[in-house]
Amino acid sequence: MGWIYLLLAGLTEIGWPLGMKIAQESSIKWPGLLMAVFFLITSGLLLWLAQRDIPMGTAYAVWTGIGAAGTFIVGVMFFNDPTSLIRYLGILLIISGVIVLKLAH
Repeated sequence: MGWIYLLLAGLTEIGWPLGMKIAQESSIKWPGLLMAVFFLITSGLLLWLAQRDIPMGTAYAVWTGIGAAGTFIVGVMFFNDPTSLIRYLGILLIISGVIVLKLAH
């Protein structure tokens, strides 16, 4: 169950930077900030639950890896963030690290 909590924590980790980005628009500033706070609390709670079964270092690394890779993908797909082969290689290395941590657990 810990890995399910951790996967969900990582996915909800994507929501708070997205909320912060949405809050940059002055007309939807407060809904974006509320969204960011909601996802930050939810992600933290799920990480806390995951750490009951998964070592702290592993859980934190996987959580931030999923959040970083997911936020990068959302930025590229919806906000025209810059891309390059090197940036994609970096994300691939993050994802590879997450996979290795899971396999080593």
